[in-house]
Amino acid sequence: MSIFEYNGSAVVAMVGKNCFAIASDRRLGVQLQTIATDFQRVFKIHDKLYIGLSGLATDAQTLYQRLVFRHKLYQLREERDMKPQTFASLVSALLYEKRFGPYFCQPVIAGLGEDNEPFICTMDCIGAKELAKDFVVSGTASESLYGACESMYKPNMEPEELFETISQALLSSVDRDCLSGWGGYVLLVTPTEVQERVLKGRMD
Repeated sequence: MSIFEYNGSAVVAMVGKNCFAIASDRRLGVQLQTIATDFQRVFKIHDKLYIGLSGLATDAQTLYQRLVFRHKLYQLREERDMKPQTFASLVSALLYEKRFGPYFCQPVIAGLGEDNEPFICTMDCIGAKELAKDFVVSGTASESLYGACESMYKPNMEPEELFETISQALLSSVDRDCLSGWGGYVLLVTPTEVQERVLKGRMD
């Protein structure tokens, strides 16, 4: 079993019309044994920028703490919040400098940039970015997430439809992966508000 599969995870971000959603499962396991069913994988950087960290749970928490530290330094120096594109470059650089003993995480970054233009991207554990205009996925359920998102996604969705689409994609995908699941957590971000919703899923 790969170290990335040790705790199990499923993270997905999807773009709508001037909005985006980022979702994750809630299971924390040690291989096939479930340890917790309310584990957080999606973290807030600022009001319009979020990061989802799939992979090894301990590394995800360490990496998040380092990113918060770097972002606070940026805020003190620049007196503004970081743009999503800038933050993606920061995450990439942070991962790449540890490339010989990497953080075993695959981040998914989602944010609203200038003119409320949604930005999503993912990267591997050494910071190679993959940009997308529709959706990005990572984690042990990524293969089934690709299939579900590919068939359900359509461009320029309104926030409610986007929520419905990402929720159905996540729930149907984690049912096909035994290392992730136990419900879901969805953040829906528009220029004016952030909605946080917890999904109930199969408990097996």
